Amino acid sequence: MTGQGLSGQLKNGLHRMEVRVYYEDTDFSGVVYHANYLRFAERGRSEMLHACGIHHADLEKRETPLAFAIVKMDLDFIAPARIDDVLEVHTVYYNARGARLQIRQVITRQGVAIWRADILAACIDHASNATRLPPDVMAAIEPHIGQPELLPG
Repeated sequence: MTGQGLSGQLKNGLHRMEVRVYYEDTDFSGVVYHANYLRFAERGRSEMLHACGIHHADLEKRETPLAFAIVKMDLDFIAPARIDDVLEVHTVYYNARGARLQIRQVITRQGVAIWRADILAACIDHASNATRLPPDVMAAIEPHIGQPELLPG
C-alpha cells in the first residue's frame, strides 16, 4: 500500500481518502452545497496523483510547464451529505492515453454512494494546449490504472 496520511490510501488502482464535512461546506440548512462535491473530488484526484509520485508544483516547474485541465464531467448527485458527516472519496484512473486521463470517482458515506462522477482530464502546456502525457508521468500513473468496477455503489 502506498500514499498514506494526507494522501489517503492507494491500493490495486483504487485511491481512498476521507473528508469530514465542515460548516463551511454546507448551505444554511446544514446540507453540503453542490459545488463542494467538486472540491472533495478535486482533492481525491490530486491526492491520487501525489500517491503516484506526481506533484502539481513539479509539473509547473518543468522546462515546458504542464498541468491537468478538466475537459468533461458527468455528475450524479444521489443523496445529500450533512455537516459532520465523514465521507470517503474513491478515485480510479482507468485510462491514460495521449493527453487524456479518464477518471471515475464515487463519494460514499458509511459505504453507500452519495455522489458519482465520470471525468475526462487533459494534460496541457502553459498555453493551454493539449499535450501528450510525458513518459515519466505515464510511467508513474500506469502501475495504478484501475478498473471502475473497483468503486463502491
